[in-house]
Amino acid sequence: MIDMNNNEVSEDLFVPLSKRSSKEVFFYRIPGFNDEISKIIDRYYAAVRKKGAILTGKLKNPDENQVAYFLQILGSEFRLDRSFLEESLGKWIAQLSSNRRTVLANELYDTLVDFRSLGKNEAMIKNLYVRLMCWIYYKLGSIITHIGDDDAPKILYGGAIGRHELCLLRLLHKCNCDVVFLQYCGENEYNALDPKGTMSKRISLPDMGAYPEDFDIKSIEAAEVQRKKREQFYIGEAAVMAGTNIWLKGDNILEDLRTIPVSRGDDKRVFYNSLVRVEGVWDKLSYQNDLYTFYTEMKNSGRRIVLLEKRIPMPTNSELEGVERGSFKTKEQVVTALLRSVRLPVNEDLKKIFARAYVDVIFEEAERPGMTMQRLTTLAACVSCWLNRYGPSLFNSWTMPIVSLLIYLGGCRSAHEAAFLRVLSRLPCDVLILTPNLNEKCLLEDPKLFELKYTDSVNLTEYPTEMSAVQIGTVAYHAERELDSALYEGTGLYRDYQYKKASSVVLKTMLEEIDILWNQEMKFRPNFTVVNGVVSVPVIFAKVSGVRDAQPNKYWKWVQSLLTDNTFLIQSAPFIDRRNFNPMGVNSAALIKDGKLRRDYVISLREYQYRYLRKETQDLIFDKIDLLMSSRLISGTFKNGTEYIIASTLLNLPPDILKLIQGFDFTKFNPKVIYINTRETSISLEDAVLTAFLSLIGFDVLFLVPTGYQTVEGYFEKNILDEHKVGEYMYDLQVPKLKMPKTSVQKSKPKFGGLFRKGQ
Repeated sequence: MIDMNNNEVSEDLFVPLSKRSSKEVFFYRIPGFNDEISKIIDRYYAAVRKKGAILTGKLKNPDENQVAYFLQILGSEFRLDRSFLEESLGKWIAQLSSNRRTVLANELYDTLVDFRSLGKNEAMIKNLYVRLMCWIYYKLGSIITHIGDDDAPKILYGGAIGRHELCLLRLLHKCNCDVVFLQYCGENEYNALDPKGTMSKRISLPDMGAYPEDFDIKSIEAAEVQRKKREQFYIGEAAVMAGTNIWLKGDNILEDLRTIPVSRGDDKRVFYNSLVRVEGVWDKLSYQNDLYTFYTEMKNSGRRIVLLEKRIPMPTNSELEGVERGSFKTKEQVVTALLRSVRLPVNEDLKKIFARAYVDVIFEEAERPGMTMQRLTTLAACVSCWLNRYGPSLFNSWTMPIVSLLIYLGGCRSAHEAAFLRVLSRLPCDVLILTPNLNEKCLLEDPKLFELKYTDSVNLTEYPTEMSAVQIGTVAYHAERELDSALYEGTGLYRDYQYKKASSVVLKTMLEEIDILWNQEMKFRPNFTVVNGVVSVPVIFAKVSGVRDAQPNKYWKWVQSLLTDNTFLIQSAPFIDRRNFNPMGVNSAALIKDGKLRRDYVISLREYQYRYLRKETQDLIFDKIDLLMSSRLISGTFKNGTEYIIASTLLNLPPDILKLIQGFDFTKFNPKVIYINTRETSISLEDAVLTAFLSLIGFDVLFLVPTGYQTVEGYFEKNILDEHKVGEYMYDLQVPKLKMPKTSVQKSKPKFGGLFRKGQ
């Protein structure tokens, strides 16, 4: 009855006997697992639910009540002959027709005879008889009356197996039932019972591995319960379905995606789409040009395309206004409410596909470890808003078999983005994810995802949609980049201006250490690190009060020794006088919104002075202004309007300071500020803002106060100034003419003239 040469599950398993090529039933055992097996199990499970029985091993012995009832009906007599068994079945299962009773009695007789041939005595045979009769009555009563039907009953058995259980499965199979045995507990028990493997057919597909650790019949049943719950939220069954990735060749993904949808497959009920991620690049020299050519061809072909780069912009307030809010306690409540927020398409089939894709993905996301209802609600809201935002561009006027295209350069950075793309991949849309930089990881995971991985990597942040934007590196260029990687990644060596972001950390030091650290490159200072492209810059932010040994001449020589070619020297207080006109002060009230600088507004102002600086320098300045305000380091910030003084002051810095900021290479020598105050004149609030800001940028800031008077301390909420008290306090000292050293210690730094100003 079993074709032992065929190693695949026959499609005949799912059709009536009259339509099967062999006209016979099947007994399959499946010792391993993969995606294909998973699909077969799901499909067979659905058939079993319609007409069949699910058994989990090992089966429990009949309990006392069941045995007592058996004895009440049939008594304790037992004879191993067909007429006795048929008569007993007539009493035990009265609803059996005479034909079915005869078939079952004959197969039961053969089973018991085979059992006797193994050397079993009469007591053992009778014990098996009672077990089989009870199992048939209590576990198979709903299907046993259908044995011999053209639509054969189906048995799904999973787990450990013993001799008695195998006898039952073989009996059912001989009575024209299909049997599938899932060996997720291993093959050893079965092989001991059927050494030659002749009772059933072993299925072994390519790439089949072990079953998942948590897999069992109960997990299938739980998944079925979840599926039933999901179906309650579907709008209906669409007449078409997705054939995701089944048509891909895979060796040249761009060539595959060029294939017009109508040529991807023959089934008119299927739209052939794709979910693909390409990590790395296939060719450094041609990659960008290939992307440009592909994009241009797709646009010219009339395909609907959406292109995303770096990140998917979060929903705006206006988009979120259309999303139902509430405190949800279950995933069902989340789906019910937020599916209503999705503007479903007009096409009836597409509307049903939309709803099914949304429900399936949100339910699956709800089962992820650590997922709370609040997180799920936020995720579902983002998916709803993004479907509303990009859906019209991708699916307006959709008809079969049209498939749109979404390209995402950079990969998913959040679970929200991954969920959105997973929904799209279940719709008539090709989803192409490109992560050419191998240091960037995409968070999307999906059983249907097709991945291509290459070893070469390029840093590409913008998709080349115009030929003028395509930059193709030469062989020598890429060779130099590879040499850079070998020399500068993880070696402690750093390329000039290798990093664009820095975070300063103030060092607590002894006075003598200032002399040592002052002329050290950042990378040699304690606590210097580089993490995720951000340099931790150790800086000095200190005050030296008094004059050592009360010797002014020696004191000023020491000050002279601190001067370098990237030092900004202030020789009298205040440096910034609020009475002087500040063009940014006119607009100060409009510079800040929600506690942050309004960057676009600032840049649009005619008075904005930093346009000539490199973009990363402007971003650095903006970031540190925001940081200074949010830290509330300066007294009065967000209390009495000090934040406006901070913003307007730092948007009106002197050109020489801006040059030092732009010239600062975070891994090398840092710029300095030396602020000398020998008088009783107070340092201004603006001076405190300036020096605190420059410390955040990465400057060393040193206040020299021979008098020991307070300087900036009164303007700070926290005691961040490292004060060193040395020698005697001296008053009314005259600052001598300080000169730039003839030979700079920091030869690698750009030289800016005119930094040492008198009377500043």
